[in-house]
Amino acid sequence: MILQCAIIFVFLGLGELIVAATGITIPSSIIGMLLLTTALRTGIIRLYQVDRIADLLIRNLGFFFVPAGVGLMRCLGILRQELLPIVLATVVSTLVIIAVTGHTHFITRRIISRINHKSPTLTSHSHGTAH
Repeated sequence: MILQCAIIFVFLGLGELIVAATGITIPSSIIGMLLLTTALRTGIIRLYQVDRIADLLIRNLGFFFVPAGVGLMRCLGILRQELLPIVLATVVSTLVIIAVTGHTHFITRRIISRINHKSPTLTSHSHGTAH
């Protein structure tokens, strides 16, 4: 388990190094996850080398939201003052996300339908046979 944790921290550290060296604005943890994903996909790291620590982290994911919740509670005065803009932004952004997701799904289904209609099926017996 310690080795698995060390592997995760190595990729987190690589993400930190990339951010420090390049100055890009992507969070280092995201870069580290992308590097780990790439390492898993290419076989540099095997799933069994990180599966137990990943399961532990996922099972305890709620714990990682405690600091954010405490931070929100410390800002209740600001939240109360800006309640209307926050609620409006939440409602509008939710509606936009639903609309964009639905539209994207519709377009994707249409493209897939067109591809399926253009490609011959494997069960077609009309290729090279006389009727």
